[in-house]
Amino acid sequence: MSTAMTRALLFTGALAASLGLTVTSAQAAPITLSEGHVDVVDIAYEDGGLELGLHDETTGTPIERDPADVTLRVKPEAETVVPSNPAYSFLGSPGDPVWILPQTNNPDLLYAGWAAHEVPAGVFQGDSVTLRLTAVSGPADVSVYDISGGAPVKQFDSGDGLPDAVNVEAEAHHHTNWAFEAEGDYTLTFRATGTLADGTTVSSEPVDYHFTVG
Repeated sequence: MSTAMTRALLFTGALAASLGLTVTSAQAAPITLSEGHVDVVDIAYEDGGLELGLHDETTGTPIERDPADVTLRVKPEAETVVPSNPAYSFLGSPGDPVWILPQTNNPDLLYAGWAAHEVPAGVFQGDSVTLRLTAVSGPADVSVYDISGGAPVKQFDSGDGLPDAVNVEAEAHHHTNWAFEAEGDYTLTFRATGTLADGTTVSSEPVDYHFTVG
């Protein structure tokens, strides 16, 4: 939540209290996103700490969402098969079904990535923070990987143990492949950590992201 929004809510609450009224915080209705641009993990540095959210551009208008309100749907059209190339063995055996949100934009599917637009340059040592996938629950393994030079480069892979970590540069924006090895419901838990210029380490709270496949 932005500082301005927090201050507005505090002011509203104080005003209501002075008038003897009760204020209930508005909650967004649950929503399912199934196609279009989404930064699944949106990293922000606010008020001296790191926060994780979800940046939704599926309608063309940017919306900051609480991940708890969002289900990310991997549609049946995402189903493909594991290639025979041994470099893809982390996805399963050749010919096995696998559901992939691709690194390149397919307008019929989610175009999923992560971003650190709200992490200013010069705040963290190395101008980067560390994003960790700490847990996956679901019917099968999940892998997140890039294609570079025609070969897969794993970022996260629950199949060979967690946590896994990647460095995310300040103000960066990155899209990648998200692969699920079976249909069903998954929860991926992420956390961000960084070391400030003065040597202080700060971390976000762990945040769950919900996917349904098939």
